[in-house]
Parts: sequence; C-alpha cells; structure tokens
Amino acid sequence: MTGRTAIVTGAASGIGAAVARAACRAGASVLALDVDGPGVTAVAHAAGRDGPGAIEALAVDVGDEPAVEHAVAHCTERLGPPTAVLANAGVEINGHAHRVPLDAWRRTLDVNLTGAFLTARHAIAAMLGAGSPGSVVCTSSPSAFVGFAGGGNAAYAASKGGVSALVRSLAVDYAAAGIRVNAVVPGATDTPLLVAGVPADAAPAARQRIDAQAREQIPLGRLAAPEEIAAAVLWLWSDAAGYVTGSHLVVDGGLMAKSANTF
Repeated sequence: MTGRTAIVTGAASGIGAAVARAACRAGASVLALDVDGPGVTAVAHAAGRDGPGAIEALAVDVGDEPAVEHAVAHCTERLGPPTAVLANAGVEINGHAHRVPLDAWRRTLDVNLTGAFLTARHAIAAMLGAGSPGSVVCTSSPSAFVGFAGGGNAAYAASKGGVSALVRSLAVDYAAAGIRVNAVVPGATDTPLLVAGVPADAAPAARQRIDAQAREQIPLGRLAAPEEIAAAVLWLWSDAAGYVTGSHLVVDGGLMAKSANTF
C-alpha cells in the first residue's frame, strides 16, 4: 500500500476502522470519513500511532453529495488522488415492510446505496482526472443474495442488493480506464452494528445470544473479526487482485454455502 491513497467511509468503528488502520499500517495515505466526527478522529489518531502511513479524518454524511465531493477534493489536494476506495458506510434498520416508516426506508437507501454511489462517483472522477488506475471496493452483504432467517430486513437487503448491482455496472463501465470495482461481502462480524438498536441493559444478553447462534449456524463456528474483513479489502485493492473486477469476495465463515434444508 506504500504510495497509494485510500478513502474509507464508515471509518469510525467496525470494518471501516479496521480497514483504515490496516491501510495506514501498510504505508498508505488514508482519508477516513464518517458522520461520527469524534469517533473517526479517534480512529485516525490510533491509526497514526500505528504508522507508517499518513491519515486524516473528516466528518462526512455520505448521503450529502457536496460533502462527499468536498472530501474527495480534500483527499486529492492533501494526500493525492485516491487510488484505493472503500465505500463502507452503512446503517441497518430492521422491521417488516408493512411496519418500516418511509423515512427509515429512505435513510437506509440514502446511506447504504446512494452513499456508495456518491463515494464511487467522485472517487472515480478523481482517478480519471489524474489519469491513474485504481480499485474501488463496496461493502455488500449476504442479504443481497439470500433472505435472512430472522426476517425484517427489507430495507437493508434492498440497499445491499443495489450495491451489488452497482458494483457490476461500474466494473464494466470503468475497466478500460484501469479502474477495478468489486464488493466485499462480510458475514456476521464482531462490530457495534451487531447490537445496534438494542437497549444498553439488554446488550450483554443479546451478545451472548449472537455468539451462541454463530457457534451453531456458521460453519467456522464464530463471528468474523473486523481485521479479517480488512485483510480481504486490502487484497482487493492490491496488485495481486489485478485481474479481479465486478466480483464479490464473500468472507462469511461458510454461512452462504450452508443450506438450512434438513430433508
């Protein structure tokens, strides 16, 4: 990653934070973005101690196009044109379709799908302007391919299905410019999103239940660590993945390979 410039959205925690720190350790110059300004600043400070790369942080709502455009311009001016991008910012609002408020549906799509589109759009424009190849990775989900057994996932699944379709289209459109576009598909990962929306006093019990489900349902018998997803993203950014575009790298412990069919 030495000599490369990375943009990571959703970098205040979880997978995004792990990717920002891993890229910095690998020598990249990193712009870490998140709507949580204090959180992403703390991640940047920690990553800066890891070194040897450089890192800056900005508070950005990825659904706000002027803010995303400004962030990419800031990256180009301060760190160089982006050559490695992770469009990772996401929210998950659960509920069956007949109970999900329209504003919650729209917010989910604004962050997860439109945010990925805007991040890719302006980063790719910067790559084209600089005449440099690059690698864009978007965070998809198993819910783009299968329905979750627990249900109540219509908004999130629709947003991630859109991300996966976006990846395929961008990969075809920009291959001739040397810009590769892929998706990473994390399975259940040990991040704050696992218990998002759970009251604080109920979080420990919810976490115990999630760990038990992971042991029972995931073939590898555990949750993923964010650093394991980060390793997949850095591989997709690397020259080792130079012939990989329009693809989905599934990092889910074997979950999508396992059928629940018992007859």
